[in-house]
Amino acid sequence: GEGRIEISDGSINDLYKSNLSSISYADNRGHATELYPNNPNGSPFGIAGLTNQSGTVTVMMPHPERAFLTDQLSWHPEEWETYSPWIKFFLNAREFIK
Repeated sequence: GEGRIEISDGSINDLYKSNLSSISYADNRGHATELYPNNPNGSPFGIAGLTNQSGTVTVMMPHPERAFLTDQLSWHPEEWETYSPWIKFFLNAREFIK
């Protein structure tokens, strides 16, 4: 349950109305999910990240910094080289700042 959001139904509706849910755990079809293993902590509505109204602050689970290298993963396809797909998160941030 680490990182699992605990929130009332009313508050969760407010998050969605305000468009503050920024990241969701998704299934193989791209739909938000509460089911393991795609959602490892069972967060309701698959919520994995939230942002503030201005979009300048984002909190999220999982932590991409702990798995951006393939060596940090317990398993990866043999054809992957040095970086895991999580590196895209950081490359996009760098590009945005430029």
